Amino acid sequence: MKVLVAVKRVIDYNVKIRVKADNTGVETANVKMSMNPFDEIAVEEAIRLREKGLATEVIAFSAGPAQCQETIRTALAMGADRGVLVQSDAELQPLAVAKLMKAVVDKEQPGLVIVGKQAIDDDSNQTGQMLAALL
Repeated sequence: MKVLVAVKRVIDYNVKIRVKADNTGVETANVKMSMNPFDEIAVEEAIRLREKGLATEVIAFSAGPAQCQETIRTALAMGADRGVLVQSDAELQPLAVAKLMKAVVDKEQPGLVIVGKQAIDDDSNQTGQMLAALL
């Protein structure tokens, strides 16, 4: 069974967040980024499933700018077998990410999809809820 795990690139949880001078958002230039901690837990669980023989392959999925490759590399370093990046320079909203992830699910045909409970830069798990509705 294949396991697909969603991973998101977020501002590192140890970094103190600064608001942009024009109050339009959060300053991300020259800020350390990392994998969302809840997604790290999801990757670890997928790897445990593979180690128990319940899964044959762990695939890390991310959508966003080219820098998301770093997040996928982190998942690969943790033990994921492959990574899928849907590259987009536009700011992706949860519904768009859910639709992109559904397309990857349709192509890869995993037996299980794991998403973290939420992203630390968001107060909900809208992407996961929308993906569940699309599937």
